[in-house]
This record gives sequence, structure tokens and C-alpha cells, in this order.
Amino acid sequence: MPNFAYSARDQQGTSVRGELEAANEEAVAQQLLRSGITPLRIAQAESPKETAGGLNLRLTRPKVSLDEIVMLARQLRTLTKAGVPILRGLQGLADTTDNPLLSETLADIHRQLQGGRELHAALARHPKIFSALFVALVQVGENTGRLFEAFDHLADYLEVEKRTRESLASALRYPLVVLFAILVALVIMNGWVIPTFADAFARYDAELPLMTRILVTSSELFIGYWPVFALILLAAVFGFRSWVRSPSGNLAWSAFLFRAPLVGGIVRKATLARFAQSMALMIRSGVPLVHALSVVAGVVDNAFVVGKVRAMRDGIEKGDSVSRTAATTGLFTPLVLQMLAVGEETGALDQLLEETAEHYQAEVEFELKRLSDAIEPIMIVVIGGLVAVLALGVFLPMWDLASAARGG
Repeated sequence: MPNFAYSARDQQGTSVRGELEAANEEAVAQQLLRSGITPLRIAQAESPKETAGGLNLRLTRPKVSLDEIVMLARQLRTLTKAGVPILRGLQGLADTTDNPLLSETLADIHRQLQGGRELHAALARHPKIFSALFVALVQVGENTGRLFEAFDHLADYLEVEKRTRESLASALRYPLVVLFAILVALVIMNGWVIPTFADAFARYDAELPLMTRILVTSSELFIGYWPVFALILLAAVFGFRSWVRSPSGNLAWSAFLFRAPLVGGIVRKATLARFAQSMALMIRSGVPLVHALSVVAGVVDNAFVVGKVRAMRDGIEKGDSVSRTAATTGLFTPLVLQMLAVGEETGALDQLLEETAEHYQAEVEFELKRLSDAIEPIMIVVIGGLVAVLALGVFLPMWDLASAARGG
């Protein structure tokens, strides 16, 4: 739908300007009047033209980080709890934030609220910044009049999410650095070191050992066909990304991650922790169970799990219990199933789900530490193997030539 720019006056006679998305000018006028705002002028907004400078700014400006979303949720919680009007609070945050993208987003939300749109609807216009869970909890907070509690729950949830991401990044930092160092070493050896030795060996017209011939051949292939190899690598990367983004590829890759060696257990436990934490948050906020499952399906970020969660939702809509529908999916561990069954019987489903999430989050942190310990010996073996191959390939012919010289 098109955007319409308007100028109007509120109930105090203050001039108000903004933009609204609607089917036509009449719909904009009706929406403004329902909000107690008297429209003076309504006209369709011109579509902004993308200039080279604007495109460059859009591509280079920083994204909104999870830390900034956590801080925003806490600031909004403090403002709403103190009774500060949401419009004034958003205007102040938009003026003081350092991130230009977040500032523009908050300014747009402020304009939407001025035009009579509800806060959750204005947030939903920015799905790359505010998740479906964020929007759903804000909607519950608006409906119940306890918006500050919704922001408080969101800040706690996002804080846990941030700690999990930091633990994962810390666990992967060492192996990624070592892998990068290995790739750089291979490029240097194949591009400069091995050709130098190959030229030296060629002067003696002697038969080279098998390992040396393999190294020389690989170096010649690398030097002669590196553009081809680079294109093949880029095609493989882009092909894999396209396949993962397709529905069937995304489902297959998500299912594989659950069975992958080393990381499969971590992915499974992290996914179960996110599911349990999200469900506990939604139920505690008063979201109906079926709607909560629909929202959580969009938060889990794993196509394989999304299908299982939606199967649970369909089963509950037909009148089945949460624990039985969860058991039929084959996704959840006995611990989760037991917690779901006890929670249904006692009416404390949110509390038990939160305890389950804490249990799995602790296990994820432990497994991430073990992952570093498990990857380290593998890296040592790989590096040792490369050093052995290079040493044998370079020094064996040198030793043979030295022996022949002494014999001669």
C-alpha cells in the first residue's frame, strides 16, 4: 500500500505531521480521526529515489546489534514504568542514539504512533530489527496495560540470547584463527616456497621422491589455475547459500545440523533452550498457547524445528495436550517431555519451561567449552600432518642429493 503524508492538529491544537500507509486518502483520514487527530491536508508521499550516495550510505551504515536492542528494551521499560509518554520517550531515544539506522527506525515508529498506529504494529514494520517475539510481547503489554513488564521480559530474554552468542563466538574463535593461518601457509608454500625448491631440484636432473613430485605438481596447478580454483570456490559458496535459502535446502541443512558431528548436540540443546525460554516468556505474558507456538515457530530460526513446532500447534488446535503433541514430534528429549507433562498438570508450565531453558543453556555453555577442547587436538594433528608432508617433500630430495654428492 502507498504512503500518505499528512498535516493535522491534535486535540490540544498542536500541529502534527507524519506519514501513514493506507489504501487511500479516505482511509488515512478515518484512521487519524479515530485517534483524535483532525486532518488538514493529506497527499500521497513521493517515493524516494535511490541515489548513488544514498545507496552507499544504506550499504555502509552500521546494523542494529543485539546489544543495542537489549539496551533499547531496558530504556523503554524504564520510561514506561516511570509514566513517560511513549511518544516523548521514542523521540528522545531517536535523538540520542548513536546508530543512524536505529535512530531512523525509532523516528519512523514515532511518526506511525502520531498517525494513530499501535506500537506493536509500528514495530512490525521493521522485521529485520524487531523479531516476531518482540512484537507479540509488546502487543500483549499494550492489551494488558503492563507494557513495562513486556519490555522487562524482553530485555532478560535478549540478554540470555546475547550471552549464548558470545559463548559460541568465543568457542569458535580459536579454530577459525588456526584454520585461517593454515590456509595462508598453504598459499605461501604453494605460491613461493615450493617453486623455489623445485627450481633448485631441476638443476640436478635427478629423480625426485613421490612426495616431492606431488608437492611440485600441486604447486604448479595452484600457480597455473588459481583463478579457476577461486571461481569454483566462489560458485560453491554462492551455490550452497542459494540452496540453504531454498525451502527444501533449508529444511535438509537444518536437519543435518542436528546430526552433525561435534556440533550436533550443541545445536539441539541450544534450539531446545530457545524454544523453552520463548514459550515460557509467551505463556507468562498471557499469550494463548496456540498463538504462542505460532510466534515461537518464527523465533527458533531452524526450519526443521519450525515444522515440529507447527505440528504441535496443529495437534493442540485439535484438542490434544502439549506433552502428547511434543512426544509425537520426536524432537524433544525425555527431560523436556517430563517438564511439559508436569507443567500441564500443575498449571506451572511457564516456570518449568524456564527451568528447562536454564538447564539447557548451562549445558550449551559446557558443551561449547568442550568443543574447544575437542577441536584443539584435531587442529594439532592437521598442522602436524602438513608439516610432515612439507618436510618430507622438501628435505628428502635434498638428503638424496647430498648423499649422492658425498658418494661421488
